[in-house]
Amino acid sequence: MSDPNAYTYPPPPPEANIAADAPVMTTGQTLSNIFFEPGRVFDSFRARPRFLVAGAIIIGVVMLFTMLLYQRVGYENIVRETIENSPQTAQMDQDQKERAIAMQTGPIFKTIAYVSPLIAIALFFAIGAALYLLGTSAMGKAMTYPQALALWVYSSFPPTILAMLANIILLFVRPPDPSDAARARGGLVHANLGLFIDRATHPVLATALGAVDIFAIYGLVLAVLGLRKIAKLSSGAAWTIVLVIYLLGVIIKIAVAAFSGNAMA
Repeated sequence: MSDPNAYTYPPPPPEANIAADAPVMTTGQTLSNIFFEPGRVFDSFRARPRFLVAGAIIIGVVMLFTMLLYQRVGYENIVRETIENSPQTAQMDQDQKERAIAMQTGPIFKTIAYVSPLIAIALFFAIGAALYLLGTSAMGKAMTYPQALALWVYSSFPPTILAMLANIILLFVRPPDPSDAARARGGLVHANLGLFIDRATHPVLATALGAVDIFAIYGLVLAVLGLRKIAKLSSGAAWTIVLVIYLLGVIIKIAVAAFSGNAMA
């Protein structure tokens, strides 16, 4: 005879079952293993998503490259080349250009130029995570915002670190010519099809072809793996989310290139 006082607890929700078998990793282990065992790293985020240290490292290396570039090439040289060759300033006379150069090389604009990567990357992380969260929900799966943020940051971590290290090494081995200083702000290492297009003559085409980038593809593959591990999405659903978000970003870059006359790749 069953005990009337006995109480049968309901089974735990699926999310709890998923998190229970997730591997446990320290922050140091996630930072190193994302290069060699990304699947296990993303699995661990089902129980404990991490993003602060990896995000800070990404911001740090990008800001380091920016500061070294300004020191090696000269901040004023970069500003001057940008203003002298921009289609938006083509109608200015030389006096107007010199005033614009003087203003943008002043302490306020210079501080903004040094700090802007921090703000831009932080917004990039926050918006990207929100888009992954929205895409996962549209596919009928669930994921928390910290998990989405960890996914976005860690799928960006290896390609960004490798690209920035290559940029820094190249900056010391072969500093960019002042005439190409403006483009150098986007990086010295270009592993995309936009390399074969004249950016000044065909800015829109260069931007479009620049989307076919080895580092970007690396990040997309990691993002798909992360969505499969964290949100338990199928490969098709994961690729759909990642490609739609990436293509949306490419379309925005193309629109900016068409409006400004400057390639965004």
